[in-house]
Amino acid sequence: MLTPLAGLFLLRLFIIQHDCGHGAFLRGRSGNDWFGRALGVLTMTPYDCWRRSHALHHAATGNLDARGFGDVDTLTVREYRQRTGLQRLLYRLYRHPLVLLGLGPAYLFLLRHRLPIGLMKEGPIYWISAIATNLVTALILALPIYLVGIGITALVFFPILLTAASMGVWLFYIQHQFPETHWNEESDWSFHDAALHGSSHLDLPPILRWFTGNIGIHHVHHLASRIPFYRLPEVLEKHPPLRDLNRFTALKSLKALRLALWDEGERRLITFREASRIAA
Repeated sequence: MLTPLAGLFLLRLFIIQHDCGHGAFLRGRSGNDWFGRALGVLTMTPYDCWRRSHALHHAATGNLDARGFGDVDTLTVREYRQRTGLQRLLYRLYRHPLVLLGLGPAYLFLLRHRLPIGLMKEGPIYWISAIATNLVTALILALPIYLVGIGITALVFFPILLTAASMGVWLFYIQHQFPETHWNEESDWSFHDAALHGSSHLDLPPILRWFTGNIGIHHVHHLASRIPFYRLPEVLEKHPPLRDLNRFTALKSLKALRLALWDEGERRLITFREASRIAA
Protein backbone atom coordinates (compact mmCIF):
# COMPACT_ATOMS: atom_id res chain seq x y z
CA MET A 1 0.00 0.00 0.00
CA LEU A 2 2.89 2.35 0.67
CA THR A 3 4.59 1.63 -2.65
CA PRO A 4 2.85 4.45 -4.62
CA LEU A 5 3.62 6.94 -1.84
CA ALA A 6 7.26 5.87 -1.70
CA GLY A 7 7.36 6.10 -5.50
CA LEU A 8 6.09 9.69 -5.33
CA PHE A 9 8.79 10.63 -2.83
CA LEU A 10 11.42 9.05 -5.10
CA LEU A 11 9.97 11.01 -8.01
CA ARG A 12 10.37 14.23 -6.03
CA LEU A 13 14.03 13.36 -5.42
CA PHE A 14 14.43 12.98 -9.18
CA ILE A 15 12.91 16.44 -9.72
CA ILE A 16 15.44 17.88 -7.27
CA GLN A 17 18.20 16.05 -9.14
CA HIS A 18 16.78 17.56 -12.34
CA ASP A 19 17.07 21.07 -10.87
CA CYS A 20 20.64 20.34 -9.79
CA GLY A 21 21.41 19.50 -13.41
CA HIS A 22 20.22 22.97 -14.40
CA GLY A 23 22.24 24.59 -11.61
CA ALA A 24 18.97 25.78 -10.08
CA PHE A 25 18.60 23.99 -6.74
CA LEU A 26 21.66 25.24 -4.85
CA ARG A 27 23.64 28.41 -5.38
CA GLY A 28 26.99 26.93 -6.40
CA ARG A 29 27.71 24.77 -9.43
CA SER A 30 29.82 22.33 -7.42
CA GLY A 31 27.15 21.94 -4.75
CA ASN A 32 24.49 21.26 -7.36
CA ASP A 33 26.67 18.68 -9.11
CA TRP A 34 27.65 16.70 -6.04
CA PHE A 35 24.18 16.75 -4.55
CA GLY A 36 22.82 15.68 -7.94
CA ARG A 37 25.31 12.80 -8.07
CA ALA A 38 24.23 11.64 -4.61
CA LEU A 39 20.57 11.73 -5.62
CA GLY A 40 21.45 9.88 -8.82
CA VAL A 41 22.44 6.88 -6.72
CA LEU A 42 18.95 6.77 -5.20
CA THR A 43 17.17 7.33 -8.52
CA MET A 44 19.56 4.98 -10.37
CA THR A 45 20.25 7.75 -12.86
CA PRO A 46 23.95 8.60 -13.50
CA TYR A 47 23.93 12.34 -12.93
CA ASP A 48 26.59 13.49 -15.39
CA CYS A 49 25.20 11.33 -18.21
CA TRP A 50 21.68 12.52 -17.58
CA ARG A 51 22.69 16.19 -17.26
CA ARG A 52 24.42 16.12 -20.66
CA SER A 53 21.58 14.38 -22.51
CA HIS A 54 19.02 16.62 -20.82
CA ALA A 55 20.95 19.75 -21.79
CA LEU A 56 20.88 18.55 -25.41
CA HIS A 57 17.14 18.01 -25.07
CA HIS A 58 16.64 21.60 -23.90
CA ALA A 59 18.85 22.95 -26.65
CA ALA A 60 16.91 21.21 -29.41
CA THR A 61 13.32 20.76 -28.25
CA GLY A 62 10.99 21.06 -31.22
CA ASN A 63 13.80 20.84 -33.76
CA LEU A 64 12.94 18.12 -36.28
CA ASP A 65 16.56 17.94 -37.42
CA ALA A 66 17.96 17.41 -33.92
CA ARG A 67 15.81 14.64 -32.48
CA GLY A 68 17.31 11.79 -30.49
CA PHE A 69 18.52 13.10 -27.14
CA GLY A 70 16.19 13.02 -24.16
CA ASP A 71 13.10 12.77 -26.36
CA VAL A 72 10.25 10.36 -26.83
CA ASP A 73 11.08 9.06 -30.31
CA THR A 74 8.65 10.66 -32.77
CA LEU A 75 8.39 10.12 -36.52
CA THR A 76 6.70 12.36 -39.02
CA VAL A 77 3.92 10.89 -41.15
CA ARG A 78 6.24 10.96 -44.16
CA GLU A 79 9.04 9.16 -42.29
CA TYR A 80 6.61 6.53 -41.03
CA ARG A 81 5.36 5.79 -44.53
CA GLN A 82 8.93 5.35 -45.75
CA ARG A 83 9.65 2.65 -43.14
CA THR A 84 9.45 -1.07 -43.87
CA GLY A 85 6.58 -3.12 -42.48
CA LEU A 86 8.75 -4.44 -39.64
CA GLN A 87 10.00 -0.96 -38.76
CA ARG A 88 6.43 0.34 -38.64
CA LEU A 89 5.41 -2.54 -36.36
CA LEU A 90 8.31 -1.85 -33.99
CA TYR A 91 7.47 1.84 -33.90
CA ARG A 92 3.81 1.11 -33.19
CA LEU A 93 4.86 -1.18 -30.33
CA TYR A 94 7.23 1.48 -28.99
CA ARG A 95 4.44 4.09 -28.97
CA HIS A 96 1.93 1.79 -27.25
CA PRO A 97 1.02 3.10 -23.74
CA LEU A 98 1.91 -0.24 -22.11
CA VAL A 99 5.43 0.06 -23.51
CA LEU A 100 5.80 3.80 -22.91
CA LEU A 101 4.64 3.63 -19.30
CA GLY A 102 5.56 0.03 -18.43
CA LEU A 103 8.34 -1.73 -20.28
CA GLY A 104 10.00 1.53 -21.33
CA PRO A 105 10.60 2.93 -17.83
CA ALA A 106 11.80 -0.49 -16.62
CA TYR A 107 14.30 -0.70 -19.48
CA LEU A 108 15.40 2.90 -19.01
CA PHE A 109 16.11 2.83 -15.28
CA LEU A 110 17.18 -0.80 -14.84
CA LEU A 111 19.24 -1.36 -18.00
CA ARG A 112 19.93 1.70 -20.16
CA HIS A 113 21.19 3.87 -17.31
CA ARG A 114 23.78 1.27 -16.37
CA LEU A 115 25.94 2.41 -19.30
CA PRO A 116 26.48 5.86 -20.86
CA ILE A 117 24.38 5.01 -23.92
CA GLY A 118 24.79 7.72 -26.56
CA LEU A 119 27.79 9.23 -24.77
CA MET A 120 30.26 6.36 -24.87
CA LYS A 121 32.70 8.26 -27.09
CA GLU A 122 32.20 11.66 -25.45
CA GLY A 123 34.80 11.30 -22.70
CA PRO A 124 35.62 9.29 -19.57
CA ILE A 125 33.43 11.40 -17.26
CA TYR A 126 30.29 9.67 -18.54
CA TRP A 127 31.73 6.21 -18.02
CA ILE A 128 32.84 7.22 -14.52
CA SER A 129 29.38 8.61 -13.79
CA ALA A 130 27.61 5.41 -14.88
CA ILE A 131 30.00 2.95 -13.25
CA ALA A 132 30.30 4.92 -10.00
CA THR A 133 26.52 5.18 -9.72
CA ASN A 134 26.21 1.43 -10.26
CA LEU A 135 28.82 0.62 -7.64
CA VAL A 136 27.44 2.92 -4.94
CA THR A 137 23.89 1.72 -5.57
CA ALA A 138 25.08 -1.88 -5.29
CA LEU A 139 26.84 -1.11 -2.00
CA ILE A 140 23.70 0.49 -0.56
CA LEU A 141 21.54 -2.45 -1.62
CA ALA A 142 24.05 -4.89 -0.19
CA LEU A 143 22.98 -4.05 3.39
CA PRO A 144 19.26 -4.93 3.10
CA ILE A 145 20.17 -7.93 0.94
CA TYR A 146 22.46 -9.14 3.76
CA LEU A 147 19.86 -8.46 6.46
CA VAL A 148 16.62 -9.71 4.86
CA GLY A 149 17.69 -11.43 1.64
CA ILE A 150 17.64 -10.56 -2.02
CA GLY A 151 14.01 -11.62 -2.53
CA ILE A 152 12.47 -9.26 0.02
CA THR A 153 14.82 -6.45 -1.01
CA ALA A 154 13.77 -6.84 -4.63
CA LEU A 155 10.07 -6.96 -3.71
CA VAL A 156 10.41 -3.65 -1.87
CA PHE A 157 12.92 -1.78 -4.03
CA PHE A 158 11.87 -2.56 -7.60
CA PRO A 159 8.15 -1.71 -7.30
CA ILE A 160 9.03 1.67 -5.76
CA LEU A 161 11.59 2.42 -8.47
CA LEU A 162 9.29 1.34 -11.30
CA THR A 163 6.35 3.31 -9.87
CA ALA A 164 8.48 6.45 -9.80
CA ALA A 165 9.89 5.70 -13.24
CA SER A 166 6.46 5.22 -14.83
CA MET A 167 5.11 8.42 -13.31
CA GLY A 168 8.22 10.27 -14.44
CA VAL A 169 7.90 9.02 -18.00
CA TRP A 170 4.21 9.98 -18.04
CA LEU A 171 5.19 13.51 -16.96
CA PHE A 172 7.93 13.69 -19.58
CA TYR A 173 5.59 12.42 -22.27
CA ILE A 174 2.84 14.99 -21.81
CA GLN A 175 5.39 17.79 -21.47
CA HIS A 176 6.01 17.68 -25.23
CA GLN A 177 3.59 15.16 -26.74
CA PHE A 178 0.25 16.91 -27.19
CA PRO A 179 -1.78 17.73 -30.31
CA GLU A 180 -0.83 21.37 -30.84
CA THR A 181 2.81 21.06 -29.85
CA HIS A 182 5.50 22.88 -31.81
CA TRP A 183 8.01 21.30 -34.22
CA ASN A 184 10.02 22.89 -37.03
CA GLU A 185 12.93 22.08 -39.27
CA GLU A 186 16.14 23.75 -38.15
CA SER A 187 15.92 26.52 -40.77
CA ASP A 188 12.62 27.69 -39.21
CA TRP A 189 13.32 26.65 -35.63
CA SER A 190 13.25 29.18 -32.77
CA PHE A 191 14.29 28.37 -29.22
CA HIS A 192 11.74 30.79 -27.78
CA ASP A 193 8.81 29.47 -29.82
CA ALA A 194 9.76 25.84 -29.26
CA ALA A 195 10.13 26.33 -25.51
CA LEU A 196 6.92 28.27 -25.03
CA HIS A 197 4.63 26.57 -27.55
CA GLY A 198 6.22 23.12 -27.67
CA SER A 199 5.98 22.50 -23.92
CA SER A 200 2.81 22.00 -21.92
CA HIS A 201 1.33 23.20 -18.65
CA LEU A 202 0.16 20.11 -16.78
CA ASP A 203 -2.16 21.54 -14.13
CA LEU A 204 -2.18 18.97 -11.33
CA PRO A 205 -3.89 18.93 -7.91
CA PRO A 206 -1.81 20.67 -5.17
CA ILE A 207 -0.52 17.45 -3.60
CA LEU A 208 0.72 16.15 -6.95
CA ARG A 209 2.26 19.53 -7.77
CA TRP A 210 4.33 19.14 -4.59
CA PHE A 211 5.45 15.59 -5.38
CA THR A 212 6.28 16.50 -8.98
CA GLY A 213 8.08 19.70 -8.04
CA ASN A 214 5.86 21.87 -10.28
CA ILE A 215 7.52 20.29 -13.31
CA GLY A 216 4.12 20.43 -14.98
CA ILE A 217 4.74 24.15 -15.52
CA HIS A 218 7.01 22.98 -18.25
CA HIS A 219 6.63 25.78 -20.78
CA VAL A 220 8.06 28.21 -18.23
CA HIS A 221 10.80 25.77 -17.28
CA HIS A 222 11.94 25.38 -20.90
CA LEU A 223 11.89 29.12 -21.39
CA ALA A 224 14.03 29.77 -18.30
CA SER A 225 15.50 26.57 -16.87
CA ARG A 226 17.44 28.33 -14.12
CA ILE A 227 14.22 29.17 -12.28
CA PRO A 228 14.03 26.77 -9.29
CA PHE A 229 11.04 24.44 -9.35
CA TYR A 230 9.63 25.97 -6.15
CA ARG A 231 9.39 29.40 -7.82
CA LEU A 232 7.66 28.34 -11.03
CA PRO A 233 4.15 29.04 -9.63
CA GLU A 234 5.23 32.65 -9.03
CA VAL A 235 5.76 33.07 -12.77
CA LEU A 236 2.17 32.01 -13.47
CA GLU A 237 0.92 34.46 -10.85
CA LYS A 238 2.84 37.34 -12.39
CA HIS A 239 2.01 36.36 -15.99
CA PRO A 240 -1.61 35.06 -16.01
CA PRO A 241 -1.74 34.36 -19.80
CA LEU A 242 0.76 31.54 -19.24
CA ARG A 243 -1.74 29.65 -17.07
CA ASP A 244 -3.93 28.60 -19.98
CA LEU A 245 -1.20 28.15 -22.58
CA ASN A 246 -1.06 24.45 -23.56
CA ARG A 247 -2.88 23.62 -20.33
CA PHE A 248 -3.77 19.99 -19.57
CA THR A 249 -5.33 18.25 -16.61
CA ALA A 250 -4.16 14.79 -15.56
CA LEU A 251 -7.23 13.17 -17.13
CA LYS A 252 -6.89 15.08 -20.38
CA SER A 253 -3.21 14.14 -20.59
CA LEU A 254 -4.10 10.43 -20.79
CA LYS A 255 -5.88 11.01 -24.10
CA ALA A 256 -2.61 12.29 -25.54
CA LEU A 257 -1.06 8.84 -25.11
CA ARG A 258 -2.75 7.82 -28.39
CA LEU A 259 -0.71 10.38 -30.36
CA ALA A 260 2.10 8.95 -32.44
CA LEU A 261 3.06 10.90 -35.58
CA TRP A 262 3.85 14.50 -36.48
CA ASP A 263 1.76 15.70 -39.41
CA GLU A 264 3.94 18.31 -41.11
CA GLY A 265 1.05 19.56 -43.24
CA GLU A 266 -1.40 20.08 -40.39
CA ARG A 267 1.41 20.92 -37.94
CA ARG A 268 0.10 18.75 -35.15
CA LEU A 269 0.55 15.33 -33.59
CA ILE A 270 -1.94 12.73 -34.77
CA THR A 271 -2.83 9.12 -34.04
CA PHE A 272 -2.06 6.12 -36.24
CA ARG A 273 -5.75 5.94 -37.12
CA GLU A 274 -5.77 9.55 -38.29
CA ALA A 275 -2.66 8.90 -40.37
CA SER A 276 -4.34 5.91 -42.02
CA ARG A 277 -7.44 7.97 -42.77
CA ILE A 278 -5.30 10.71 -44.35
CA ALA A 279 -3.45 8.14 -46.47
CA ALA A 280 -6.75 6.64 -47.64
